[in-house]
Parts: sequence; structure tokens; C-alpha cells
Amino acid sequence: MGNGTANMIHLYGTAEQKKMYVEKLTSAQWGGTMLLTESEAGSDVGALTTTAVKNPDGSYSLSGNKIFITNGEHDLAENIIHPVLARIEGDSPGTKGISLFIVPKYYVNPDGRLGERNNIVCSGVEEKHGIHASATCSMTLGGKGNCIGYLLGKEREGMKIMFTMINHARMSTGLQALTYGSASYLLAVNYARERIQGRDLENFADHSAPSVPIIKHPDVRRNLLWMKSYVDAMRSFFYFLTVRGTKARLADSEEERELNENIYSMLTPIVKDYLAVKGHEICIQAIQVFGGAGYTKDYLVEQYARDCKITTIYEGTSGIQAMDLLARKIGMKKGAVFMNFLAEIQNTVAQAKEANGLNHIAGQVEIAANRLGEIALHIGKKAMSPEFKVAFAHALPFLYAMGDTIMAWMLLWRAVVAVEKLDGAKKKDAAFYEGQIKTAEFFINTELPVTLGKMNAIEASCAAALEIPDEGFGGI
Repeated sequence: MGNGTANMIHLYGTAEQKKMYVEKLTSAQWGGTMLLTESEAGSDVGALTTTAVKNPDGSYSLSGNKIFITNGEHDLAENIIHPVLARIEGDSPGTKGISLFIVPKYYVNPDGRLGERNNIVCSGVEEKHGIHASATCSMTLGGKGNCIGYLLGKEREGMKIMFTMINHARMSTGLQALTYGSASYLLAVNYARERIQGRDLENFADHSAPSVPIIKHPDVRRNLLWMKSYVDAMRSFFYFLTVRGTKARLADSEEERELNENIYSMLTPIVKDYLAVKGHEICIQAIQVFGGAGYTKDYLVEQYARDCKITTIYEGTSGIQAMDLLARKIGMKKGAVFMNFLAEIQNTVAQAKEANGLNHIAGQVEIAANRLGEIALHIGKKAMSPEFKVAFAHALPFLYAMGDTIMAWMLLWRAVVAVEKLDGAKKKDAAFYEGQIKTAEFFINTELPVTLGKMNAIEASCAAALEIPDEGFGGI
């Protein structure tokens, strides 16, 4: 959080604010947070009630309550700098009337030394499903005295500034889930190699046959390869999008900057939510490999599953990411950005068709990419029609179908590189490259057909979720 806070101040702060806060935030001498959420204004940030009143010296007195504040209070750093969304008294309702303020836990003197305690206090610590090492706090501003904040950027541009941090945080959330999934998968592989249980299936009738490591059992191998396929593809996807974001910042021309920025912006909701959901599923499947032992606290996979779940909620829940993708992203530049994205997939398909042994799976990815284009057009049109609610009821399945197609693309891309490297590779390297090819074959031949079914369901546009009466959701 500290680096995100520092980045916002670096981009939008005054020279004095940059000098006062940035270095100590980036060095972790001071901590940082992000105060958005209120009990009656969760994802609907525009409904917040925290207020700011301007003082004669140019500072502001803030009053309100925030919840779910990660690292809102602790003694691991000398000071904590809170970026706080609030509405200046008299400004318009909704997100357009929101401003952003720097609220330090301890006031900072002109010479950089810490002064008195500001009146922003932790009023409670929320007990969570996981991530118990991170305090998630309720925060009260101005409850017992004056809470002073300093405007960051311009008035009524709080959401614009905050989204600088939010987009970075969404990428970080995807990375967090990827690391949980990757760690869980590697633990599961190691356990499967060491855990001796059951005879090999070919000797199942021979009770005198020795037991074997569970990695020899077909379903365990399937499960491990399922996990591996997602971990490999998710890692490549994250790297791909990180490179695009970097190229956007370092571009030599406006055309190059815009091309990379648009792809980065369109795919950010998928990096955030798809990696979060699949990362958590990988953790769950790792527990399955461990069996009953994995459900105990003796093994880390149990903790990783609990800790990873928050990533599907951080920085906007799954449904919010899906709405962003459908309402704002796939229609960018009248669909040109989405078409450029599909063209990149087809470019990899063309390379794979020229590679030894990849023609079949290349054809399957080509079919999926073409079908995704048709479904995007279908759901996009429906979102602009009187049946727009039906479209949004299928927005999340569309995000997952798009994510699946990206996974297949990334694995095909990896396989193309592996084929090139395989010829003349050393024995250890050859096993890695062969593993890449088999991983692509597995996902494209076993997971991608399910994705095509998801796309068929989106096209069918079942409206049952909207048509069921509210009372019909009751149970027995």
C-alpha cells in the first residue's frame, strides 16, 4: 500500500507534499493505506458520507467512518499516511463531487520530524477468513477532536487520482493470487512425489505389489497438470500485461503509447478477477492432493486457500470487474481494441501452425478466438438493447470465457517457444520443454471445449436470473 500511496503523491502532489512523503513511503519507513469503503458505501463509492471542511490555512477538517482498511493501524512503521476519499462540504453528490486528502497518522513538521497524533483512529479490527497477519480496520476520522487532511491534486478529482492506485492494485491483486496458486501447486507436486499410498493401477489386483508415490496415480497426475496449466498460463498473462503497461509508459510515440495502454486497460479486469478466482481454485485443488492432511493447519495449503480468497474481493468483486469489462472495455475505440487483441491471438496461432506437432491445438485456439469474437459482438449488442440486464447477467461468464481463451493463447505461445528450444536441448531442459507442450495439449484439449460450452450459454442468453421472483430465492 505504501508504494501506491507514494505513487499517487508523486503524480498529483505539490512539490512540498512529494518532498515530505514520497521517499519515506517508498522506503517503507512509513506505511500507506487507501480509505474508500464505508458501511453504506461499499462498491458504490459515490454514496460516501465522509465530509471535509476547509480551514483558513488551506487544510481540511475531515469527519466520517471508513471500514475494511488494510493495515489501517499498526506499529510496524513510524507513521501511516492515509489517502482518504471525502466530499468537501457543499460539493455535488456522486463520484464527481469526491476529493482526495492526505491524512497522516502523525502530523509531519516542516523539518520532516513527526509531530502530534492526528485524530484518525482505529475503532475496531475486523476478524477475517484469512490474512490474519494483516490488520483490517474500521477507522474513525474526527471522532474525538480535529482530524486534519491536506488536499491531494484538485478538488473533485478524487476518483480520477484514486484510480491511478486502483488499477495498480488490481494488477497486484492478480499477482497475489498467482503467487498463492503457484506456491500451492509446487507444494502439491512435492507432496505427491513423496507421499506413498496405494498400488499402481497396473498392479491393482496384486496385493503383494509395493505402494507407490501418489504422483503415479492417473487422477492425481490429471489434477497436478490442471493446476500447472493454469499457473503457467496465468504467469505468462501477467507478464504479458505488465510488459504492455511498461511499454505504454516508455513509448516513443503517441500511437505506440495508445496501442499498449488500450490493451492494458481492457485486460486489467481479467488479470484481477480471473487470476484471483483461478488462483483460489488452485489452492483448493492442492488441498485435494494432500487429502485429509491438507485440511489441517499442519500444511501451508490450508492457509494459502484462506488467504487467497480475499483476492476475489479486493479492488472490486468479480461482478464489478465483469461490468467494467462489458460496459467500458470491450467496446473501447468502437471495438478496435478488442479486434487488435484477437489479432494477436491469431498471430500466435499462425506461428503454431508452422511449428512441429502443434497444428491441432493451434486450430482449437483459432476456433475459440473466432467464437469469442462472435460472442463479444452478441453480448455487446445486447448490452445496448432493451435487454441490457440480460447481457449483464452473463457478463461474468463472458469474462471467464475470455480468460479461458487467453490461457489457451498463452499456453500455445509457450508451446511454440518450447518446440523451437527442444531441438538440441540438454536432458533436463528437454523435460521442461516437453512439459510445456504437454501442458498446452492438456488445457486446449480438456479445458477449452468447456469454454466453448460457456460461450454457447452466453449466446443463448437465458433470462431466468432476472425472471425469477424475489420470493423464489427462498429455501426449504
